[in-house]
Amino acid sequence: MAAMNGKTVIVTGAASGIGRASAALFAREGAAVLAVDRAAEGLEETVARIREAGGRAEAEIADAGAEDDVLRVIARAQSAFGGIDAMHANAGISGGATTLLDSTVEIWTEILRVNLIGAFLAIKHLAPILTARGGGAIVCTASVAGLRANASSAPYAASKAGVISLVQTAAAALTGTGVRVNAVCPGLIETGMTRPIFERARARGTEDRIGQLNPLQRHGLPEEVAAAALFLASDAASYVNGQALAVDGGLSAMLPFAGRPHR
Repeated sequence: MAAMNGKTVIVTGAASGIGRASAALFAREGAAVLAVDRAAEGLEETVARIREAGGRAEAEIADAGAEDDVLRVIARAQSAFGGIDAMHANAGISGGATTLLDSTVEIWTEILRVNLIGAFLAIKHLAPILTARGGGAIVCTASVAGLRANASSAPYAASKAGVISLVQTAAAALTGTGVRVNAVCPGLIETGMTRPIFERARARGTEDRIGQLNPLQRHGLPEEVAAAALFLASDAASYVNGQALAVDGGLSAMLPFAGRPHR
């Protein structure tokens, strides 16, 4: 039986990258999916792909960091599918490349609004509904940048560290409800957000060096993060709560130097 058969899942940031891969995987595993994003064109493509593969999906254009939008998304999932069992709160922005001292209050505010407050709003408004249903799962997308320094810009890293703390705090706050809250922490994954890194490497002819610092010595794929999100949202992870699962090829488990390949 499929891992999410008969369940309803909301996936934010579903227009591309990890969100698209997550929405597609949840649908393949039997879930009805409400795909959410601000990018209408990419969102419609995600839903079209799911439907072409025989899955159930609806699209909702919304800003994950706006409270009224989050309330509307939850209401839409309930009306379209009759209830909600899980959510992958994946929407996020990088804010571009900026140093700590060059970044502005405006950049910090927007990144925190989408990445951290967006995750908070998902938990705040969905947890009571899941509690009334006897439990459920919320999976937030954090990052290895929230675990260790130098993986991204300061505001992005701080926002993702906040997400990791949030899932721990939420898991404790929801004691006895049956609602589990966890995070996935992607490493270097090729998505729309990270595309400039890959394009620069390809232009230099150094694509084979991407991801060389982790033990697997490669970058990751959105589908690999989606698989972790599926696990955390499914009953297979019924005793996993308040955790931040790194999907990074082992990067965050190491000191920052490259080892030699095993012979």
